[in-house]
Amino acid sequence: MAKMIGIDLGTTNSCVAFMENGRATVIPSAEGERTTPSIVAFTKNGERLVGQAAKRQAVTNADRTFSSVKREMGSDKVYRVEGRSYRPQELSAMILRKLKADAERYIGETVSDAVITVPAYFTDAQRQATRDAGVIAGLNVLRIINEPTSAALAYGFDKMENRKIMVYDLGGGTFDVSILEIGHDMIEVLATAGNNHLGGDDFDLCVVGFLLDVFKKEHGMDLSKDPMAMQRLNEAAERAKIELSSAQTAVVNLPFLAQTSKGPLHLETTLSRKRFDELTSHLVDATRGPVQQAMEDAGVSAGDIDRVLLVGGSTRIPAVQAAVRSMMGKEPSRDINPDECVAMGACLQGGVLTGAVNSLLLIDVTPLSLGIETMGDVFAQIIPRNTPLPCHHSQVFTTAANFQTSVEINVLQGERGTASGNKSLGKFRLDGIRRALRGIPQIEVTFTIDTNGIVQVSARDLGTGRSQEITITGSGNMSQAEIEQAMHDAEMYAEADRRKRAEEARYSRKGADAAENRSDDDGAMDA
Repeated sequence: MAKMIGIDLGTTNSCVAFMENGRATVIPSAEGERTTPSIVAFTKNGERLVGQAAKRQAVTNADRTFSSVKREMGSDKVYRVEGRSYRPQELSAMILRKLKADAERYIGETVSDAVITVPAYFTDAQRQATRDAGVIAGLNVLRIINEPTSAALAYGFDKMENRKIMVYDLGGGTFDVSILEIGHDMIEVLATAGNNHLGGDDFDLCVVGFLLDVFKKEHGMDLSKDPMAMQRLNEAAERAKIELSSAQTAVVNLPFLAQTSKGPLHLETTLSRKRFDELTSHLVDATRGPVQQAMEDAGVSAGDIDRVLLVGGSTRIPAVQAAVRSMMGKEPSRDINPDECVAMGACLQGGVLTGAVNSLLLIDVTPLSLGIETMGDVFAQIIPRNTPLPCHHSQVFTTAANFQTSVEINVLQGERGTASGNKSLGKFRLDGIRRALRGIPQIEVTFTIDTNGIVQVSARDLGTGRSQEITITGSGNMSQAEIEQAMHDAEMYAEADRRKRAEEARYSRKGADAAENRSDDDGAMDA
């Protein structure tokens, strides 16, 4: 029987877990690490690298190495290499395929099913793109689950006492905060909020800006257009950020960072934690608004929260922990591993879906309001944010002009009162409306959101019975034909990878045999 895995597809690092003896267990990568860098690279000879191998060569191959792809999921961003274009979900699929291969190598069985996590504040298009990435990677995606919910599941799985918890999730590229209630055999999300473009990458960029300024003041040279130098600065910034989580200062030493006619130029400077906090204070402050919004939407105050869970590597930053302490008036809990708990929770949710975990009900919510555009650039809300999933809501509208025979339905997601202030998820047209004066036709618009948070919208003329519907895909997502082609390409790469591994193993065996023969001929040496 094929195994099921839970995957945290992260901005900076990804993690995979499976159910072993009734418990969620993190699967180490082929390199022996418990997380895998979410990095994909293409070498000049056409080889594809994923994870640690891609990260190791990033400096010397900067223009062919791609990271933080998750931040572009659901967009129309295209990554180009040697005349070939890749969508964010295709690169993400390469990461997922490696996680799948690592899991199969570790478990010793085929892996077919997966639960994949996404930030709670991901839009419908971003969720669809994540599901597409899983399909391209050869996975049957059982469920898309919100990361804070998944972390709460990992925390509350064996602690089913009644309590309210907050999950503060600051990862590499996104920030989420969720208020949840844990009861006997149930975890219910009360409210969620966040920012899809706030995370550890932004803290790194602040440090990179600082290092660029230091170098420019010392040498009069701007390195921002030099890809190789920028890659080295990015890596140095990340290292400094990590060091400052436990030390008061971090030394940045980058020899031969640039070359001039007078010789090489080096960068050596010290960054203090105090200066780092000053550079990034606006990012820490940006998390306060979503925290307050989530508590207001859940109808709770800081005193009502029994436990605050810190999730995501960026919560190791001391200033972030201090901000949480200040907002909530209590010490954050360290009961869970911030890098691994999301994958473990996804695995547990998969266990619920496959029957391996019994008697656990998980109730999630939609993070953003949904509705349509009406006359005068008005956003007509049909499903409010934080509505429990799955849900099914309808509302009746009418025509804006006399004898109108068709209407365009512009599906929107967001919290602004104006249609133009929200994100359009897609448009479709309902034709064949009976000719009548404006205000007479009755058009019922229905929104359905499944347990993955994926939206389907339909419109029906109650007079004629004519209807039309759309499953939102978004402009940045792939058609079924494109997905199938990407799956075919992925299989071709997988076969090439298998042949390469087999060839390496064969040469390795030959080398071992030769070494053994030499040892027999030459005799042994003793110290």
